[in-house]
Amino acid sequence: MKKLFSSFKDWVKGLFSDEKGTASSKRFVGVVCALTLCVTLYHNSFSDQNIAPADGLIDAVALLAFGCLGLTSVDKFVANKNNNNNTTV
Repeated sequence: MKKLFSSFKDWVKGLFSDEKGTASSKRFVGVVCALTLCVTLYHNSFSDQNIAPADGLIDAVALLAFGCLGLTSVDKFVANKNNNNNTTV
């Protein structure tokens, strides 16, 4: 059981770490926004229309999640390009 918890802990740590191994706030915010959006949409599928959040709020959270997770992808490619340029000089 301890080994399972340790491997899960390492997986979560890797999920929120960037290429250098440091904590990435963009990944954390993106994953939290995505999870919040999924829970909200699931909850709203069983609730009345009058207690549903505004469409603009749902769009804002979706764009924030997309933006944060998209920026981490861009950072990965930019870091690789910078590393390739440094090694060829």
